[in-house]
Amino acid sequence: MQKKILVTGATGFLGRFLVEHFCSSPDTIVVAPLRNIDVKLPDNVTVTHIPDINNNTDWRKSLSGVHVVVHAAARVHVMDEEPLQSIEKFRKINVQGTLRLAREAAEAGVKRFIYISSIKVNGESTSINDAFTAYDTPHPSDAYGISKCEAEQQLMQLAQTGAIEVVVIRPVLIYGPGVGANFHQMLQWLIKGIPLPFGSVNNSRSLVFVKNVVDLVSTCIDHPRAANEVFLVSDDEDVSTTQLMRRLLNSLGTKTRLIPVPVKMLTLLADLVGRGTVAQRLLGSLKVDIQKNRRLLGWRPPYTLNDGLQVTAAHFLESRKK
Repeated sequence: MQKKILVTGATGFLGRFLVEHFCSSPDTIVVAPLRNIDVKLPDNVTVTHIPDINNNTDWRKSLSGVHVVVHAAARVHVMDEEPLQSIEKFRKINVQGTLRLAREAAEAGVKRFIYISSIKVNGESTSINDAFTAYDTPHPSDAYGISKCEAEQQLMQLAQTGAIEVVVIRPVLIYGPGVGANFHQMLQWLIKGIPLPFGSVNNSRSLVFVKNVVDLVSTCIDHPRAANEVFLVSDDEDVSTTQLMRRLLNSLGTKTRLIPVPVKMLTLLADLVGRGTVAQRLLGSLKVDIQKNRRLLGWRPPYTLNDGLQVTAAHFLESRKK
């Protein structure tokens, strides 16, 4: 019997890999609701039109015959917004829009709703010796994290009614071929070969290769013990920023001197130029513990951190030739 999976956010970074993975199985039908139906996706994807994601979205056509929803669409960080205005915009899509989809999915007979959340629900940082777990009390601090946390809580309330099974997955920073934002910026710094002041950053951070996230999502599609649970996901190997840059340099085949500048000085300089948030991600620690995944699901990341970095670096180098 074929399984029909609806993937939201199908044109996003993670969404593209989810669609590619599910499309590779002859037993799976993929539905992708999009605002712009002219976007190119694999030929065997059923594309439906969704003008917007909010509390009034009509998902009925997209949900027809669907067995599982993988909800990866979200409003992400937007610069230069007023905090009050920002949180309401995040809630409109990430909370109200998510709950509308989940309720209509339940009414349509969908069995399971997999919600791609964020480690920001746990918080922004850990100490170097501690790690977030799926059992921790949430401590989101920005509008995005708060909206993701509120959506999780309301989804679990819906699950408690028995209307639908919910699985929440909170990734750490996702990287892979075609990654953008700060990770792509780091690759651009490193490829230039100029000295960088990150030679003595002794923090500890968890990362996750995009195909490891996809594999966990795939496991949670029908694993009986995944129902109504929360899972964190990483490559299960933590590195300092200095170690990460050295591994990327090796994968890029580039030599760059990493100068040992004290972290306190880097933090001060970043604050002075208004880049404190970026500095926190580069210099602070954020670790997660994924033992729950192994215990409940028997899941381990199929790709190592080195595997993921090598594939990411190779794609980056290839894209520079075009």
